[in-house]
Amino acid sequence: MWNPRGLILAVLALLVQVSVVYSVVLPLERAFPLNQPVQLSQLRARDRVRHSRILQGVVEFPVQGSSDPFLIGLYFTKVKLGSPPKEFNVQIDTGSDILWVTCSSCSNCPQNSGLGIQLNFFDTSSSSTARIVSCSDPLCASEIQTTATQCPSGSNQCSYSFEYGDGSGTSGSYIYDTLYFDAILGESLIANSTALIVFGCSTYQTGDLSKTDKAIDGIFGFGQGDLSVISQLASRGITPRVFSHCLKGQGNGGGILVLGEILEPSIVYSPLVPSKPHYNLNLHGITVNGQLLSIDPSAFAASNNRETIVDSGTTLTYLVEEAFDPFVSAITATVSQSVTPTMSKGKQCYLVSNSVSDIFPRVSLNFEGGASMVLKPEEYLIHLGFYDGAAMWCIGFEKSPGGVSILGDLVLKDKIFVYDLARQRVGWANYDCSLSVNVSITSGKDQFMSAGQLSMSSSSIEMLFKVLPLSILALFMHSLSFMEFQFL
Repeated sequence: MWNPRGLILAVLALLVQVSVVYSVVLPLERAFPLNQPVQLSQLRARDRVRHSRILQGVVEFPVQGSSDPFLIGLYFTKVKLGSPPKEFNVQIDTGSDILWVTCSSCSNCPQNSGLGIQLNFFDTSSSSTARIVSCSDPLCASEIQTTATQCPSGSNQCSYSFEYGDGSGTSGSYIYDTLYFDAILGESLIANSTALIVFGCSTYQTGDLSKTDKAIDGIFGFGQGDLSVISQLASRGITPRVFSHCLKGQGNGGGILVLGEILEPSIVYSPLVPSKPHYNLNLHGITVNGQLLSIDPSAFAASNNRETIVDSGTTLTYLVEEAFDPFVSAITATVSQSVTPTMSKGKQCYLVSNSVSDIFPRVSLNFEGGASMVLKPEEYLIHLGFYDGAAMWCIGFEKSPGGVSILGDLVLKDKIFVYDLARQRVGWANYDCSLSVNVSITSGKDQFMSAGQLSMSSSSIEMLFKVLPLSILALFMHSLSFMEFQFL
């Protein structure tokens, strides 16, 4: 017989000195009633099911937006920066690295947005914790993707200037300041947490970024570079080197964005192409209605820099010409007896009287490692209204102007996507993104029990002590697997 009460007190005393490092997790709940005997075998079984979710926290960002190009055409979340904290709406972009928001000193930036959101501007003089990154700072030497780090003559501010794939661009200066986020440890516990990060303060914008129709406060880059927020937090052990999203395609959109690995049995993984700045995958082929299309393998060959990029900052999906033409031809041939093919503004469209799900075939994108991404008709078609009483659906894929295929929100929606930087892989599974998700505490070789990385309010710590004792005890019991005992 083992009396665990002393162990509980020892563990709680230790917790006073140790900071908890956060990842995304299901809400903590009591699996067994208090003050009743519990066998160690029961706790072992419970631990296996819970995937080591003890002492985890959820770092979750709210998601808004839609993949529909005629509504919003982008997904965005909210971040809080500065002291006192100020909230900014920023686009979720896995195709770039830097988190940046518009500076109050920006001369040509939009002042209002057609998305119906209020635009906010970051003012370094209004934040007591803001600090300019100087040219002598080691971070100023970090050149990330197309980011051009520079120090203008007569200025000691570390500046940047880079351009996105659509031709829009931004320039400004790097800032050190506080990022605020909620670490959710259970249904009734939210820890208000902070971390010092580097981000960009934009003073000039070009292209679509300077237009008001879909103006937003900035862009949240989730790339692999050293200056991405996920890399900054992971390098200090605050979060795991993995993040996940589930972008809802139906209704008003929205979804889930978490720093951690979403667990779902049906997820399949494909390895990332080594030494690439983006999330590049090797696409091996495309199947339409169960038939593999005749596409020259060199169209996707990594040796020709023809990889496929996963990019949440792109609305549609782009295929290289060698794949695009066979794809459209195969779809048209499959449905030509049930719909009326037509052209609209250069796009292949179809007049449809019934549900597209009943007529159009499923499409499979086949990646390295045997991982297939199965697309429903709504994930490669877009609805362009009605004509002569019939719904007009058009191919939502575009012909890539370059030699790279890009998977945008059209195919990313209604799926869990896991970007596992630790294991250098990307995984996905079809999923209803209006549902909750299960998330793991660790990924690959990373462990998360570092001290002193994250601050918590005293009220959060008090709440933590109220909900953790049974779980902490279970953790220690699990490690002492040779002992059989009961709670007293």
